[in-house]
Amino acid sequence: MESNEITDKSLKSFTAPLFAGATAGVTVSAALYPLDTLKTRLQSPQGFYKAGGFNGVYRGLLTVVAGSMPTTALFFATYEAIKNVASPMMAPQYLPLVHMMAASVGEVLTCLIRVPIEIAKQRKQTYVGNQAKSSIGILVHAFRTGGLRNGVYRGFLPTLMRDLPIGFIEMPLWELFKKIVKERNDGNISSVESACCGSIAGCVAAVATTPLDLAKTRIMLADDHAATRKLRIAPVLTHIFAESGFRGLFAGVIPRISLFMIGGFAFFGAYETSKDIFERYFHR
Repeated sequence: MESNEITDKSLKSFTAPLFAGATAGVTVSAALYPLDTLKTRLQSPQGFYKAGGFNGVYRGLLTVVAGSMPTTALFFATYEAIKNVASPMMAPQYLPLVHMMAASVGEVLTCLIRVPIEIAKQRKQTYVGNQAKSSIGILVHAFRTGGLRNGVYRGFLPTLMRDLPIGFIEMPLWELFKKIVKERNDGNISSVESACCGSIAGCVAAVATTPLDLAKTRIMLADDHAATRKLRIAPVLTHIFAESGFRGLFAGVIPRISLFMIGGFAFFGAYETSKDIFERYFHR
């Protein structure tokens, strides 16, 4: 009996974040996609209006919705699993390190799925390299012209270097804010309160990582795969700074803050609500 209870508990601790992460990812991707499109076009080297302006802001939506389910599900399943295993072994003051480590491992794994999706999505959003209309066609074209490294996984390192700092900042802040709320509310926290914590944490992460996001976008949108091999984060940002200064480095920061503020609220709120529903279902 005890063995069955442990198995059920382990299953629930894995499947609940998996289900909740997928639900949260789809919810936010579908709701906030136009803002993401505008942010990408603001960061495009061809300029906002040449990249599409305000037209077709839902181009590439199906690609992102289909990809957001496995990426967010994998991230939260990994994050919660590592956190549940490592937290009991650490003193309370070191828990932020656990959250950083869990978020980092989750981000590395999800980037294996996220990068090809980003390639297809951003090329649809900005009409770059869009000879093929379907997302699969865009990725096939990218593979033929650049292979895996410089085609399908172009910008993998910049994406990872952008997403790792987001995890370092956002997840520990989210956990910290939740802890503060719980301490002031007799150990309780609602989904709405957790969503507000995620929204604030997301805003901080958004501002801090905008230059990295900009470099990632420029590298992914580069039309010449041969030239792309020479593109690296530092030279790209140095070139942008030389042309446009600090303002250039933070191109798209307002839509990005909006994305993270609204998205953080919706994402973490949907995650906590879905997780709670799923856990209650397994208690039956």
